[in-house]
Amino acid sequence: MVVDEYVRGRPAAALAPFVAGYSGYRQRGVAPMRHLGLPSPYLTMILTMDEPLVMAAHPDPRQPPGSYDSLIGGLHLTPAVIVHEGRQSGVQVALRPLGCRALLGVPAAELVGLDVDASALLGSTVVAQLRERLCLAADWPSRFAVVDSVLRAHLRGDKSVKPEVAYAYGSIVSGQSVKSVAAEVGWSDRHLTNRFRAEVGLRPKETARVARFDRARRALHPGTLIGDVAAAHGYADQSHLVREFRALAGCTPSEWISEQFDFIQAVQLEPAHDGQHD
Repeated sequence: MVVDEYVRGRPAAALAPFVAGYSGYRQRGVAPMRHLGLPSPYLTMILTMDEPLVMAAHPDPRQPPGSYDSLIGGLHLTPAVIVHEGRQSGVQVALRPLGCRALLGVPAAELVGLDVDASALLGSTVVAQLRERLCLAADWPSRFAVVDSVLRAHLRGDKSVKPEVAYAYGSIVSGQSVKSVAAEVGWSDRHLTNRFRAEVGLRPKETARVARFDRARRALHPGTLIGDVAAAHGYADQSHLVREFRALAGCTPSEWISEQFDFIQAVQLEPAHDGQHD
């Protein structure tokens, strides 16, 4: 019997400043697949329920391929490659960069470009119990509620980010220039860039680049004119967007739609520019 489930969910209100959303997935009896994990404004936590997550390639090519029962992936500028042989199941959690201190005890900057076992940050006992409870839960809403309860219990007190950095992050991902944001917070461009990078891991211009790319790729659908998407999202022309796709995704927009669209459309979160500094 073929099983092909993808379900999206939102975190409890108390977690909204730290978590953008959840994606649940379960596949059985489907064709083997190669999936690209593209750069996005979020860190990714994956909690498997059965088969391990097989990383054929990490964003950092120096990190060897491997299998993971749980994984946290930092912000990155090149794609990861995930493969499966027709079976996979788990919950994917989109983590807001400015929520890392509270949830994981470290700034997002410490994880940039890396994929690490979630046990290294949450603890092996917490992750083992979480995965066990996910497997025992009756349905996807129940599984998302399990993740809610565990993450809420794991919040680490006051791990707030400097207000200037928090304001700058929200402004940068919304499309403001570094110079204008620096002037608003009263810092020099260099000081803003240094403090921003120390918290987020990417420079402000890199963060803006990834956010724009993420918005553009979400607007791509079969039959969509790539030039129209480029114009709507601030690219100079279609060639500019194609170059960005090659740099950040390792393929063209047309290739991405052809090879990845059905999977991505099922699990991707809506862009969350909602004032939560995502």
